[in-house]
Amino acid sequence: MSAIEAVACCAPLGAPSLSDEQASATAALFKALADPARVRIVNLVATNGAPLCACDLLEPLGLSQPTVSHHLKKLTSAGVLEREQRGKWAYFSLTADAVGALAVVVDLKGACC
Repeated sequence: MSAIEAVACCAPLGAPSLSDEQASATAALFKALADPARVRIVNLVATNGAPLCACDLLEPLGLSQPTVSHHLKKLTSAGVLEREQRGKWAYFSLTADAVGALAVVVDLKGACC
């Protein structure tokens, strides 16, 4: 189960308490986003409006292809991004659950599920 899938069932940080499983899932999500390059990748993908080719991330990030691939793999493994292979190119988009899960985890005003 990815961090996003696990967080989707978790209470927000504003809940009275979190189980060990909920805390671990939330930590895994934060760990996936705990790099400025990954936050920028999520921003670029989220604001693109269509799946974004990995090759289109090199210039805006100013990073090498292996480094960008490493970050994309971490975000994909955490369930934040999904990967679609088109010929020799990989395209990335936010997963359906990512936006909602990210909003839920930081909702300090929300009520517990």
